[in-house]
Amino acid sequence: MPGIHPTAIVAADARLAAGVEVGAYTVIGAEVTIGEGTVVGPHAVIAARTSIGRNNRIFQFASVGEIAQDRKYDGRPTRTVIGDDNVIREFVSIHAGTAQDRGLTTIGNGNWLLAYSHVAHDCVVGDGTTFSNNAQLAGHVAVGDFASLGGFVGVHQFCRIGAHAFVAAGSIVLQDVPPYVTVAGYPAKPHGTNNEGLRRRGFTAVDIVAIKRAYKTLYRSDLPLDAARAQIAADAKNAAVLAPLAAFLETAGRGIVR
Repeated sequence: MPGIHPTAIVAADARLAAGVEVGAYTVIGAEVTIGEGTVVGPHAVIAARTSIGRNNRIFQFASVGEIAQDRKYDGRPTRTVIGDDNVIREFVSIHAGTAQDRGLTTIGNGNWLLAYSHVAHDCVVGDGTTFSNNAQLAGHVAVGDFASLGGFVGVHQFCRIGAHAFVAAGSIVLQDVPPYVTVAGYPAKPHGTNNEGLRRRGFTAVDIVAIKRAYKTLYRSDLPLDAARAQIAADAKNAAVLAPLAAFLETAGRGIVR
């Protein structure tokens, strides 16, 4: 049986797997599912229609799956889905989707959301990301795998943060950040590639050189964006590591940081 503190309030139709622990004064709403091995600390709220996978750690005072902070939200039921092996620290807030979008907020596996970080309605967060303290996503943002957001970062609604990108502390992101790129400032501007992060994740020296060359094509060659995009797509045929970057540039968004 799950280890539920006697002061916790758990909805009758919530489904908690074996090995789930729920701390004192935590509230778990209707239609919630929590996978095996997940630990929910004291004074947390897991709102209705939230699905949480296995082996997550949710710390005290977190709010997960609450309704959107959106004037257009009209009360229709929407959902939040969180994968496995995530760490959700104190005072993190994660909001459910809205009917105007997918009706769903999604967080993948192995993410670290540090204290006071916020994931707004209809966001899609991949795997292995790091949100430092007070990193904030507005609605409809997509964050790729292994992206890192520094402390007090703010990301405008509908922006995309590419895989393995790095957003420096205090930055305000108003346009899309391509994969592998480091950005900083207000508004955030490109400042090279995330070389240290790439090395830590096992990218080879050959891969990193290819990424640096693509960065120069995109930002230092004085090529128009369409020409730079075409060149990177061509280079990706011989360097598979560039495929995520080429695909990102082909997808419409808010326009990339320049």
